[in-house]
Amino acid sequence: MSATPRRLDLPQPEAVVAFLRAHPGWLAENPELYRTLAPPVRVHGEPLADHMAAMLEVARAQTNTLLAVGRAARSLAGRVEEAVLALVRAADPVASLSAELPALLGVDAVTLCIEAEIAGARALPAGMIGRLLGEEEVRIRFTEPRLANPTESVFLHGEAAALACHEALVRLPGTAVPALLALACRDPFATPARAARAPLLLLARAAAAALERA
Repeated sequence: MSATPRRLDLPQPEAVVAFLRAHPGWLAENPELYRTLAPPVRVHGEPLADHMAAMLEVARAQTNTLLAVGRAARSLAGRVEEAVLALVRAADPVASLSAELPALLGVDAVTLCIEAEIAGARALPAGMIGRLLGEEEVRIRFTEPRLANPTESVFLHGEAAALACHEALVRLPGTAVPALLALACRDPFATPARAARAPLLLLARAAAAALERA
């Protein structure tokens, strides 16, 4: 029986060995690859032990990152719960959005933006929310005020436009006319966009329900 032919689309082991010998610092410069390597046995000496330590360090860093993301998501979820309770209690939900929610959510400003005229809300031109969000329900972005579209920023944030270095735009579901919440913050949001999506959607649903009740 003939030997199984080697795959031609991958480098031969000898070539890999030669490359690593010629570039001894390459693995250190690409630490993410340690996750794909089987750990060496420590008894083979200190150089291999160093590689084991490097692999463990990469794994530990990735674990710490996941834990940090989880803690930030839980923190935002708790803040959103407090904001929802404030909206439930509020006699004037529009006023509550701008007066109470910034402190509860840890941002500089929260603005209700709607493609209609409502006291206390910012009126947007027809179709603007569709242009901003497209098919998305939540959009978190960095917007340097000096470089961003000043007209758009003022439409969304009013006097807080200068603070909107980071913003979250969250569509309100089920409203008669398109509406969104615009959150402005000078500092980056503590919660990554992917983890922030669910809490912000809950906030949008609560805001829409409170506005319908008012």
